[in-house]
Amino acid sequence: MATFAQLYSPQAVLPLIAEEFAVTPATAALAVSLCTLGLALAVIPWSRAADRIGRLPAMTIGILAATSVGILATFAPTLEVFLIARFIEGAALGAMPAIALAYLSEEVDATHAVRVAGSYIAGTTVGGLAGRIIAGPVSDAASWRIGVLAVALLCLISAALFARIAPPARGFTHGRGQTDGLLRKVLASLRSPIQLALYAQAFLLMGGFVAIYNYLGFVLIAPPFSLPPWEMSLLFLAYLAGSVSSPQAGALASRWGRLPVLIGSTAAMVAGVLLTLSSWLPLVLVGLLVLTAGFFAAHAIASGWTPASAPRGATAQASSLYYLAYYGGSSLLGWLLGFALVGLGWPGVAGSVVAMCLLAAGIAVLFLRRAEGLPRTS
Repeated sequence: MATFAQLYSPQAVLPLIAEEFAVTPATAALAVSLCTLGLALAVIPWSRAADRIGRLPAMTIGILAATSVGILATFAPTLEVFLIARFIEGAALGAMPAIALAYLSEEVDATHAVRVAGSYIAGTTVGGLAGRIIAGPVSDAASWRIGVLAVALLCLISAALFARIAPPARGFTHGRGQTDGLLRKVLASLRSPIQLALYAQAFLLMGGFVAIYNYLGFVLIAPPFSLPPWEMSLLFLAYLAGSVSSPQAGALASRWGRLPVLIGSTAAMVAGVLLTLSSWLPLVLVGLLVLTAGFFAAHAIASGWTPASAPRGATAQASSLYYLAYYGGSSLLGWLLGFALVGLGWPGVAGSVVAMCLLAAGIAVLFLRRAEGLPRTS
């Protein structure tokens, strides 16, 4: 909640930001893209910090710092200042995704690791949903600044709760060389075809998913839909499909293997995107549900697979690289597809996302077929 609510809360009010500052959809989307860019650039340094000071202290420092900056950002006098603050906020937020899965993999036995990763991803969907459905209606009643501030205050409460109740780390101990060989660990992950294929899933699937949610609002407030902003923000309730599908994906992967579930989830994403091309609103809503369920199922599989197949001793770095690709895709592709919206309309955005999903599926089939059940390399 504390991480993902504030990370994505501006996504629900991008049309209002674009209107106030008289900027294009792609420029307004920088409120999301620069935050995720800051996060992407910070995950490796945060993994280093976690090796030095411990998993929980690093996560706690990051989330409390991010929440403080998020509150201050809502008082920014100009768009430029707001975007700079969002970048800094994202850099602080990088602590959680950089470390959380490594923390879980060290604290939970291997037989439950897939299910636990799915449960964690389900939590991220609840956080992301909360940020959007609070910011949207509050912004419609007051202003987009008040909407984003309301989310930041909720995140402050959540961050304080996390700092108080998170169980102490027992699987991590100092003095075993965690601070040595950071570059070696990063390079070992980058030399692994399995890891690179998983990073490609993160970059392509996340980039496409965020682009859909960034720009569909601009379509839905225009004819023939003409939805008011508060009603448009309720579409983010589709995120609930992700909170269901991600733990289910973990359970299915435990039974059938990760790759079949990953490919099936990506196919669901493609089907969902195609349904959003309809001019009938109920069908668009079904498409969002299918897309969201498919994405979070795929993300649960790929993100949990990454530390499980990481080179020995490099779980934190492998997870950090996964999230570097994940939020790099969100930042770059989530911004670039705004130009497709302006030049080609919604079919241009949807077609681009379908192509990215197909590329991700092809990479998975080529490089992950033999990865099921392989032990970690030394």
